[in-house]
Amino acid sequence: MVLYLGVDGGGTGCRAAVADAQGRILGQGTAGPANVNTDVAGSCANILAATRQALAGTGATPADLRAVLGLAGANVSAAVAQLRPLLPFARTEIVTDAVTATRGALGEGDGIMAVMGTGSVFALQRAGHVRQFGGRGFLLGDEGSGAVLGRALLAEALRAEDGFIGMTPLLQAVLDELGGIEGVISFGGQARPVEFAAFAPRIVAAEDPAAQRIFAAAVEEVAAIIAHLQQSGPLPVVFTGGLGPHYAARLRGQWDIRPPQGTGVDGALLIARQSG
Repeated sequence: MVLYLGVDGGGTGCRAAVADAQGRILGQGTAGPANVNTDVAGSCANILAATRQALAGTGATPADLRAVLGLAGANVSAAVAQLRPLLPFARTEIVTDAVTATRGALGEGDGIMAVMGTGSVFALQRAGHVRQFGGRGFLLGDEGSGAVLGRALLAEALRAEDGFIGMTPLLQAVLDELGGIEGVISFGGQARPVEFAAFAPRIVAAEDPAAQRIFAAAVEEVAAIIAHLQQSGPLPVVFTGGLGPHYAARLRGQWDIRPPQGTGVDGALLIARQSG
């Protein structure tokens, strides 16, 4: 029995689906984060956990699967090389989650994809070819992402406590919750991207002046990236990820912004089935 596995793994969670040759979904599963660049062993465990859920009741095993895994951090070849021998699938193709998300969102059409979640990544698809931009991780990139927004909020809280900028209700609340300057520094020194990103919902939908300032700067940065990708000709833009709708709402009218056709899992399954 030949079945296809599509996996979409990011900094917050991992989603998997198993389909037959006609594209009919036979099972789905979810598990924890699968950013292969930050945690190879944990990513592998979560990929296999989601896969086992998706296989339940099918009578198949992982060895029956032709898999395409779209994973955060898969642009780091050393991490992919560590992961590959740990996987039990009949055939495995590992690409970045930007590739699978783009294929799922745009199908086979041309366009620009902006994945705005815990991390962020951008992609340009033309004539079926996908090129990724950004997605360099929390420390060096991930513009406009939840983790970067959260980090900016904590930095603003410290600056306000030092008197460099005006204190706001949100900044004071963050300081109180984390235990003042020392608590913020301690949190920042050990927090994972997903923990920074937990502050993002309080930024993108708040009336607090600091939140509005932080989000406006992020929107401007994301808009500049998309404008650069538009230089080769006008293309539709699709936003996905938990923060995607917030950016789409702020940038609507600048470009042809469309809803995604499908998910990263859909894109992974499409690539797997096209590979035969």
